[in-house]
Amino acid sequence: MSESTEVEGRRFPAPEQLTAEANVGPDVYQEASADRLAFWAQQARRLTWTQEWDEVLDWSNPPFAKWFVGGKLNVAYNCVDRHVEDGHGDQVAYHWEGEPGDTRTITYAQLKDEVSKAANALTELGVDAGDRVAIYMPMIPETIIAMLACARIGAVHMVVFGGFSADALASRLDDSGAVLVITSDGGYRRGAPSALKPAVDDAVGRTGSVRNVVVVKRTGQDVEWTEGRDLWWDDVVGRQSAEHQPESFDAEHPLYIMYTSGTTAKPKGILHTTGGYLTQVAYTHWATFDLKPDTDVYWTAADVGWVTGHSYIVYGPLANRATSVMYEGTPETPHRGRWWEIIEKYRVTILYTAPTVIRTFMKWGEDVPAGFDLTSLRVLGSVGEPINPEAWLWYHEHIGGGRCPIMDTWWQTETGAHMITPLPGVTTLVPGSAQHPFPGISAKVVDDEGNELTNDSTGLLVLTEPWPSMLRTIWGDDDRYVDTYWSRFGKEVYFAGDGAKKDADGNIWLLGRVDDVMNVSGHRISTTEVESSLVAHPSVAEAAVVGASDPTTGQGIVAFVILRESGQDSGDELVQTLRQHVAKDIGPIAKPRQIMVVQELPKTRSGKIMRRLLRDVAENRELGDVTTLTDSSVMELISSKLPAASSSED
Repeated sequence: MSESTEVEGRRFPAPEQLTAEANVGPDVYQEASADRLAFWAQQARRLTWTQEWDEVLDWSNPPFAKWFVGGKLNVAYNCVDRHVEDGHGDQVAYHWEGEPGDTRTITYAQLKDEVSKAANALTELGVDAGDRVAIYMPMIPETIIAMLACARIGAVHMVVFGGFSADALASRLDDSGAVLVITSDGGYRRGAPSALKPAVDDAVGRTGSVRNVVVVKRTGQDVEWTEGRDLWWDDVVGRQSAEHQPESFDAEHPLYIMYTSGTTAKPKGILHTTGGYLTQVAYTHWATFDLKPDTDVYWTAADVGWVTGHSYIVYGPLANRATSVMYEGTPETPHRGRWWEIIEKYRVTILYTAPTVIRTFMKWGEDVPAGFDLTSLRVLGSVGEPINPEAWLWYHEHIGGGRCPIMDTWWQTETGAHMITPLPGVTTLVPGSAQHPFPGISAKVVDDEGNELTNDSTGLLVLTEPWPSMLRTIWGDDDRYVDTYWSRFGKEVYFAGDGAKKDADGNIWLLGRVDDVMNVSGHRISTTEVESSLVAHPSVAEAAVVGASDPTTGQGIVAFVILRESGQDSGDELVQTLRQHVAKDIGPIAKPRQIMVVQELPKTRSGKIMRRLLRDVAENRELGDVTTLTDSSVMELISSKLPAASSSED
């Protein structure tokens, strides 16, 4: 390992200069590779088990894994009770910040009482172990309390992101067979209340399984009420005892279902179970972010409705006795410095967020974060999609002050926890690369036949060994589980669906979904590489690239860009300049066939760019499902610009 690395003329120091006394050292990789199962058993013992396992891994019927066979534990006990019993009841679990500026501070002792009361309420309502409970909520503490209450009694929670439509909610209620919905009158977003209860009423009316709807008062909006079915949270939870004895469950007991979204096909209910999942999210959270529970203030700036929220707002941090920040609103409400204001207020030390958000901050300019004291930060993280080097460098310099290592993490809803990431204090960082498989994880880059590639190669990312937090199946559809994830290279090799390359030093660079790796005249070109090239141009704030059918080249490259300055000339001259910039940066084969200058890109409320909709535009197809977008009108504006704002001449 080199003592330093240089990128774009900037030198990054050796790992020992980045983080002193890190939680893990370089020997962790050797330890994990020497005996992978013993390594994961060691990490499982960081948790409290009421009965230890008989076997670490049963892989006798791939791809159906069983981890910590025979072991028993309770997730909520591990996340809350044991910390209180150890004398940490007064430690803050969450600093909650509402978008309007209201706040709540919840200690571990208070969280234990609230979770116990909610568990008693669920039991009173007839919810049993194994029953499914839907949670359709804003970013408020009751959302986490509801999740933990389900885990405490063995109910399977199914959190549906509050930005999803009634149609999306109904399909998930129907597929899961949920017996209860926990929701709110609404939440706050961009300075105004946003209703949730109407979507629940609509969705529940289409299913016969839901017996009750429990409603949290948040905004004070008037709501329709169905007597005998609907209950106020304050009434049913408020009257309960704060004493509740948690029951231990088998390590393979279902913990939650999370439905993937973004296609018109039936959503996939990803099932995660108890022991293996909690083992890996707890250990990766502790190691990846170098967590010091007595001193750190940790913030995953995401929504609980996504897997990032499950693993790194709720279960990982709580299992590690972290003090976390939880924020309800958007980065620009009531002003563009809101995030930095929160970091300054709570002295946040670890920030974990998405490249899309970072690029938005870049567009707003470095003067915004420069107005706040961010010196408390010591570790940064990136999640959700590959981060281009330009955004990495901006994040490092303007948010991290040039001193904070950035953990660029690759993982999926299906994997449950970090799979590829640097480690602070261990890894010499390479901006834009997730770099190395996490200790105990076997990730490889292979060709189309499954043969492992050498360095300086591009191919497909696969996982060749089972891992503790892996999905166990697709809810109610084992055949689809096998066909979707374990069929391309056999039932013992998980195909992640992502392309990747290994550089000359063996670092792994994620290239996005395979359908985002374009084949132009026989050349495999990553949309991520073209996007990074465009964003590196001083005129471009953000870019999204897709491949569109082309009768000559197979696929043509179509780019959608947002300019740094709204009044900047976006005519043919700029378009040609950007096309030539990409050609010079990557090569003529990567020159976009078309470039469209747009005001906004279609994004979900979690911040992910919906590239499939951009492909629809680029190929002049009817738009697919737009219900998960923050603002569906964005697509109308983009579609209207197609003829006028494109260029395909050489």
